[in-house]
Amino acid sequence: MAGSWRARAQAGGMLLALLGWVSSCVTTFVPLWKSLNLDLNELEVWTMGLWQVCIAREEGAVECRAHGSFLALPPELRVSRLLMCLSNGLGLLGCLLAAPGLESWRACEDKPGLKRRLLLAGGAAFGTAGMATLAPVSWVAYNTVLDFWDDTVPDIVPRWEFGEATFLGWFAGAFLAAGGLLLACSACSTRTATPPAPTCRQPPATRGPAGGHHPHPKNTDLVI
Repeated sequence: MAGSWRARAQAGGMLLALLGWVSSCVTTFVPLWKSLNLDLNELEVWTMGLWQVCIAREEGAVECRAHGSFLALPPELRVSRLLMCLSNGLGLLGCLLAAPGLESWRACEDKPGLKRRLLLAGGAAFGTAGMATLAPVSWVAYNTVLDFWDDTVPDIVPRWEFGEATFLGWFAGAFLAAGGLLLACSACSTRTATPPAPTCRQPPATRGPAGGHHPHPKNTDLVI
């Protein structure tokens, strides 16, 4: 029963982690972190990502332009680039470490200790990748809220709002963290599981040729 629970936990954790890693990679490169609707020109929708700014027009044409200098970006975008790239690398590392540690994986079957350590390391990598995804997405969202409710900016000036990539990044970070936690818990349960105690067997009694016990020599039988 414990083995089946661990296998299910490992399968669910790996599935969540993979889904979160793919979503994190998509969040990193799509230019949908922020969106801007211009009241003066409702035919255009501006979107911003970590790498470029795009303008979507009503006729379906999309024009994108990459950001200029890296140093000219706001601090949250600079840090978000680094953290999202780190998250993607940690997610890939977690896949490579956790896959051989799964019970359903035939590799290293004769080394349960190594499989447990690989699974624990993969879970830790996935959890760290989840934190590295949640931090920049939440920081950009926080600054977006502050800029939206800034009273010093006139009401006629359009405000940036949340883009689809913001919500996708939150889901990606949550999936990565949940998957890494499941993998780590399954590895810890494997470590704490105690094997059944061996049964004690008494050695059979020595019998004589007639099926009885060997008679012990008495002092009277000894010849001096």
